[in-house]
Amino acid sequence: MEQLYTVNQLAEELNITPRALRFYEVKGLLAPNRVGNNRVYTKRDRARLKLILRGKRLGFSLAEIREYLDLYNVDGGVEQQRNLLKRVQKRLKDLEQQREDLEATVYELKEIELQVSNTLSERSPGKDA
Repeated sequence: MEQLYTVNQLAEELNITPRALRFYEVKGLLAPNRVGNNRVYTKRDRARLKLILRGKRLGFSLAEIREYLDLYNVDGGVEQQRNLLKRVQKRLKDLEQQREDLEATVYELKEIELQVSNTLSERSPGKDA
């Protein structure tokens, strides 16, 4: 018999809230089975959720994650890999640009900090601004 997970078991195992699980269901990324009135998840659902969480952690949108999961369901092969490669390359390019922008901003702020610090140290303690 296949191992099944309840909402609380899966949420606890993956360190998310039951509400997050329900959110992914509402967005159509997960479709658990029902046993009586309870929603249950299979190992496949668990693996799918891990992919969703990984995609979010890496900065992909829910729409991008859905496209990837849909391709996985269709062929699970070359097209899925090409799609993933393209998205990863775009994400890397975006992150590199963000890093360059952040480094430039940090440099400018350090320059301002130095200028203000020098101006303040040139003033004698008894003088008003």
